[in-house]
Amino acid sequence: MTYSLDLRQRVVTALERGQSVSAVSRLFDLARSTVIRYRDQHQQTGQLAARTSPGRPALITAEQYPELEAQLTAHPDSTLDAHCQHWAERTGVVLSRATLSRTLQRLGWSYKKRRWQPVSKTPSGASAGEMSSPRSRPSDWSSSMRAAPPLP
Repeated sequence: MTYSLDLRQRVVTALERGQSVSAVSRLFDLARSTVIRYRDQHQQTGQLAARTSPGRPALITAEQYPELEAQLTAHPDSTLDAHCQHWAERTGVVLSRATLSRTLQRLGWSYKKRRWQPVSKTPSGASAGEMSSPRSRPSDWSSSMRAAPPLP
C-alpha cells in the first residue's frame, strides 16, 4: 500500500520532534518497519516520495488510445489478429492478442455480433438466477435433466 506524501511528512516530523519509533508507529497506526524506512529514506535522500512500481512500460500508451479507437471504428469486422497486424503496420509495435484484448477491455470495447463496439451501458433484462419466462428451466438444469416422478 502506498501512503500519501502528507502522512510520510507527518511521520518524519514526529520523529524529528523526539518521539520514538514505537510511539510514532502507534500514533499513525503504521508498522515499525514502515516508520523506520521513512526515517532512513529521509535521512539518506532528503526525499519521501513513493517509489515507482516496477514493470514493463505499456505497449499502447494512453496517448495512443484515440488512434486505437479510430482503428476499431475503421475496421469494425476485423479480428484481434487483424487488429494486431494493423497496429504493427501503422506503429511498428508488435502486439499479442492478449495485450490488445486487455487494452480493449480497459477502453470498454467488446466484440459483439462480428463488430467491435463500446460496451453497452444498459443492464441486461434478467438478473442472475432469474428466469426469463415462467416456462423456462432454472439455469442450473441441463437439457438432459428432468424433474423426478412424483412419489407414490
